[in-house]
Amino acid sequence: MTANLRPVTLQELRQLLSAIDREQNKIQELLGFLGYALRSIGNLKQLLELVPLIASTVTEADGSILLLYHPHHHLQWFDRQGKPVTVSQRNLHQLYQGGYLTSDRDWDRAIGTELGFYTQVFVTPILLGQSCYGRLYVYSRNSQYSWDHTRYRLLRLIADQTAIGLENTTLALAIQEKKRQDQQLEIGAEIQQQLFPHNFPQIPGVQLAAQCHTADRVGGDYYDFIAVPGGNRWAFVIGDVMGKGVPAGLLMTMTRGMLRAEVLNGQHPARILQHLNQIMYDDLDRSRRFVTLFYSEYDATNQTLTYSNAAHMPALWWRYQSKNIETLDTIGAIIGLDPNSTYEQAQVQLAPGDVVCFYTDGITDAADLYGNRFDEENLRLALQKACQQGGATAQSIVEDLFSAVQTFAAPNPKPQDDMTIVVLKLERD
Repeated sequence: MTANLRPVTLQELRQLLSAIDREQNKIQELLGFLGYALRSIGNLKQLLELVPLIASTVTEADGSILLLYHPHHHLQWFDRQGKPVTVSQRNLHQLYQGGYLTSDRDWDRAIGTELGFYTQVFVTPILLGQSCYGRLYVYSRNSQYSWDHTRYRLLRLIADQTAIGLENTTLALAIQEKKRQDQQLEIGAEIQQQLFPHNFPQIPGVQLAAQCHTADRVGGDYYDFIAVPGGNRWAFVIGDVMGKGVPAGLLMTMTRGMLRAEVLNGQHPARILQHLNQIMYDDLDRSRRFVTLFYSEYDATNQTLTYSNAAHMPALWWRYQSKNIETLDTIGAIIGLDPNSTYEQAQVQLAPGDVVCFYTDGITDAADLYGNRFDEENLRLALQKACQQGGATAQSIVEDLFSAVQTFAAPNPKPQDDMTIVVLKLERD
C-alpha cells in the first residue's frame, strides 16, 4: 500500500534549500572563526577552549572532549563542552598515574567508560607530522543521532586546525625563547667583555697587547693584568676553561675573581696556583670541568719573569739577541683535577727587545678544511717572522699571529674554539 504524500510546493523547496544553505554558512563561519583563532590568539588556553565548543556545534553532538597528552601519553590538557558528564580530569589523571593509559586505545576506552554505556562516542587524533598529540571526541546520548561521512570530515578538519594551532604556538614560543636566550647571551657577552682588561697597565719599558676571539658570544678563555702589591711587579695571566659558551664563561668569571683575591695575598706564583686549585676544586668537580692557567709575574725593577703553569699551553719566549724561541713551562696539574696538587715555578731574565707570547689552545688547534691543525710549530714560525720585522710592536705581533692563524684556517668562517693571544715586549732604548 502506497502512502499518500502531499506534493512539495516550490516555495517549500526554496525554504528548505535556504535553511540548508544557512546551516552550511553557519558551519563555514564557525570553522573560519576557529581557523582564525588558532592562527592569531596568543593565549593557548583560550585557544584550546574553543575547540570542543566548535566541534560539538558543527557536528550537532551533545558534547565534545579535547585531550592533549604528548609526550608519553602524559595528560597535558583536558577540556570538555556540552551536557554534564562524568568525565573529569582528576579521574583521567588517576588512571594515568595507575599505569592504565599507555596507548591511544587506552584513552578511547577510558573516555567511553566515563561517558557511559548508552553514549555514542566518535574520535579523531590530533596529529602533528607522524606524532599523535591527543584526541578529539564528540559524543551523543540521542539514539537517533547518526554519524556520517560529513560529520567525520568536519571533526577531522577541526582536529587538523587544532594541530596547526598547536604547531604555530609551539613555534611562536620557541622564537620567544630564542629571543630571550639571545638577549641573555648578549648581556653575558657584554659583561664578559667588560671583565677583560681595557686599559693595560703602564709599565716603563714594556709594551702589552692582547686579543680574544670567542667561538660563541660567551667564551671560556681568560686573560688579565694585575698589579702585585708591595713592589714594582705585575701579574700576567692567561687561562682556558674546558668547553665554551655560557657555562665556560661563568667559570671564567669565577676564576678571575678568585685569582685576583689570591694575588692580593702576596704569595709567589706556585703557591697562588696551589691555593686557587684548592678553592675552586669543589665547584669544578661538581660541574665536571677544569681550568688550565699560566700565571706569571714580571718584576720591572730587574726585568725578571717568574712563572708557574697549571697544564696550560707553555709560553713562547723570543730572545732578541739570539733570535731564537724558547719554551717557558713548569710541571703542574689542571686546576680542579686534584685538591692536593702542587705546582713548580721558574724564573727567566728578560732583555730589551725580548718578546713573550702567551696563548690558548684555540690557536694551535685551529684547523683547515682538511683537518690539519695550525699546531705549535706553525705558531713558532709565525712568531719568529712577526718579531723580526722592523718596528714590530706588541700590537703588531698579536695582529700578525691572528692573521697567520686565520689564513691557515680559511675559508672556515669562525673558530671552533676560543682563541686568545697576549704579547709582552720589552722595549729597546
